[in-house]
Amino acid sequence: MDTLSCAELTTREINAALAELPAGATARIEQPWGRHNLAVGLTNRITIEIDGNAGYFIGGLGDGPDITVDGFVGWSVGENLMSGTVRVRGNASECAGASAHGGTLVIHGDASSRAGISLKGGTVLIGGDAGHMSGFMAQAGVMLIGGDAGPALGDSLYETVIYVAGRIASLGSDAQVEELTDDDVLTVKQLIDTAGFHHIDPENVTRVASARQLYNFDALKNQRY
Repeated sequence: MDTLSCAELTTREINAALAELPAGATARIEQPWGRHNLAVGLTNRITIEIDGNAGYFIGGLGDGPDITVDGFVGWSVGENLMSGTVRVRGNASECAGASAHGGTLVIHGDASSRAGISLKGGTVLIGGDAGHMSGFMAQAGVMLIGGDAGPALGDSLYETVIYVAGRIASLGSDAQVEELTDDDVLTVKQLIDTAGFHHIDPENVTRVASARQLYNFDALKNQRY
C-alpha cells in the first residue's frame, strides 16, 4: 500500500502520485485535515482510503477508482462522477453527487441540501437524512435516502427515481409519489446491499418520480395579454 501524507505533500503532488498507480493498487491518504480536491480526475481502477475528514470535491470527475473517506466531507463529493465508488463513512455537505453520470456515491451519515442535484445517471445512496431540494433537476439515475428528506424533494425532477425510507417534508415542483412495485422493492434491496445499510425495509419506502408536467412549455396556456 502506498501512503501519502497531506502534511508532507501538496494536493497536486498527491493526485499526481495517485494517477501513476497501476490498476489494482491501493493507496492511503493520511492527515487530510479537511484538504480539498483530493483524488480528483482519476481514471485508473485503484483503491484509495482517506484517513479522516476531507474538504470539497473529493473524488470529483472519477472514472474508475474506489474511494473511502473515514470521516466527513465538504461540498460536492463525487461531483461529475463517471464510474467507480466514493464511500463516505460520515456526513456530507451540500451538493453531494452533483451531476454524476455514473458510478456510486455512498454516504453513511446525513447529506446536506441539494444532494444529487442534476444527477445524470449515477447512484446516490444516503444512509441518514437529506437536506432541502435534494434531487433538484435530477435527470437520470437513482437515489436512496435512508432517513428523512427535507423540503422540495425532487424539484423539477426528470427521470431519476428517489426512494425515501423516512418522512418527506414536501415535494418540489413536478415531483409526485407513485405506487411501489415489486421491481422497485427488488431495486431497493440491491441498493441496500450495495451500500451496506441494514436499517431500511425495502418494502416500506416511498417512491418519488416525475409527474412529467414540466417537459414541454405550453405557449397558449402561459400567454399573457
